[in-house]
Amino acid sequence: MTHTTVTEGMLSPYRVLDLADEQGYYCGKMLADMGADVIKVERPGGDPSRRLGPFFHDEPHQEKSLSWFAYNAGKRSITLNLETADGRGIFKKLVATADFLVESFGPGYMDGLGLGYAELEKINPALIMISITPFGPAGPYRDFKGSDLVLWALGLHTYPYGDDDRPPVRVTGEFQTYLNAGAQGAAAASIALYHRAITGEGQLITVSVQECVARLTVMGTWDVNKRPVKRGPALNLAGNAIKVNYVWPCKDGDVVMLIGGGPLNVERAQILLNWMDDEGMLTDYLRNFDWLNFDFTVTKQEVIDAVCEPIIQFFAKHTKEELFTEAIKRRVMLYPVSTVEDIALSEQLASRDYWVELDHPELDTKIKYPGAFTKSTGLPPRLKHRAPLIGEHNQSIYGKELGITPSAMAMLKQSGVI
Repeated sequence: MTHTTVTEGMLSPYRVLDLADEQGYYCGKMLADMGADVIKVERPGGDPSRRLGPFFHDEPHQEKSLSWFAYNAGKRSITLNLETADGRGIFKKLVATADFLVESFGPGYMDGLGLGYAELEKINPALIMISITPFGPAGPYRDFKGSDLVLWALGLHTYPYGDDDRPPVRVTGEFQTYLNAGAQGAAAASIALYHRAITGEGQLITVSVQECVARLTVMGTWDVNKRPVKRGPALNLAGNAIKVNYVWPCKDGDVVMLIGGGPLNVERAQILLNWMDDEGMLTDYLRNFDWLNFDFTVTKQEVIDAVCEPIIQFFAKHTKEELFTEAIKRRVMLYPVSTVEDIALSEQLASRDYWVELDHPELDTKIKYPGAFTKSTGLPPRLKHRAPLIGEHNQSIYGKELGITPSAMAMLKQSGVI
């Protein structure tokens, strides 16, 4: 399917109908960044996701959700009640113009409305439908609800984190499981588009958020080492679970550095020792330590503690910037743990034009956004405009594209269809 669009991009001039809530709206966001015309189909009165905080200037309002701003920038918005016959009729007309459909309703919901893939492909055989649910459309969990916390836990991304003498903790941040699912849904959609270009066929893609989480790096521990992950700041090698510092406190935050022995790490350890010696902080214990035979698989915890203590004291005397700058000069594998402020002020991100300001005329301001997820020399992904207001594009899509008259639109609105 092809459509006329204002902005060219990798996925111009393809169209996406986005029915997803927070479980899947990052999928539509990525497709919008790549140039697709993404139409956010909201229920009359606005999508419930608009009520998610935080809010602009801490003022709770459907049109001021920063979460909504972040994950729906670049999209257009129409309002439509799919649970009405007229609403379903209008939606089918839109499907005939679409290339992708993204939805995150529970399994069977779309089928129950007569809008499942089996019906929609009759209208548009080239349609690529991406269905994102907590556990997929089959299996004993198919009808279970799944919050971000639940899906982290059931996807093996809660168990390994935290201290080994305490219960596990979640990975912080908003909707991390949903964002992973949305990104993988967008990747799958792009592959399906390539398949369609070859065969002319659309297809149904089902995304399980749990499976997306389970495929993250934690699973790689078993693939590589054939050992289960252990919780806590420990290396579990040959059954010798020891606690080793990776994150080291310093004057204004933390830095990350891995210490170790053996042929590959002796040189790195020696550079750190020389650095400490230059500042008069190298202890005799570290100076005479046998780094070549420093083996985590047999080393006792008290030895690790004795090695770490003077290093902790050394790092505590410096700021993150001091340590990072000197580490680069000395070629030490050390890097700072960035805070939100560090990211906002990052010279590296600024040099890549990562931050983008979008106009919000209804708020009489501009808001700075993270930029597109990648860059390219051809048609780079980019943020086109701020997230839409509720039903902002009803007139342009219903009136201009579908030819619905103003009087008919007024009746549809009065009857709760749009």
